[in-house]
Amino acid sequence: MDKQTQTELEAAAFRALLAHLDERKDVQNIDLMNLAGFCRNCLSKWYLAAAKEQEVAMDYDQAREHVYGMPYEQWKAQFQADATPEQLAAFANSHK
Repeated sequence: MDKQTQTELEAAAFRALLAHLDERKDVQNIDLMNLAGFCRNCLSKWYLAAAKEQEVAMDYDQAREHVYGMPYEQWKAQFQADATPEQLAAFANSHK
């Protein structure tokens, strides 16, 4: 496989992941962190790092808006629930 095709496939997979996460707004970031060790904010940081590597002007808020599909504060107000004690305990235990 040539490099261009690989890049296009990786980009398509990333877009599919973002679409899947957009369809599953019920899945909280803490659930993702507890189960997979990353969340939407992590994806935003990786996206921002990739932009910086390519010398693309972008800030963290812009990266989060791309990943969340809307401004982060809007997503947080509409979809983020308070973490349960069980979620917080699982997070604390996974990050010792």
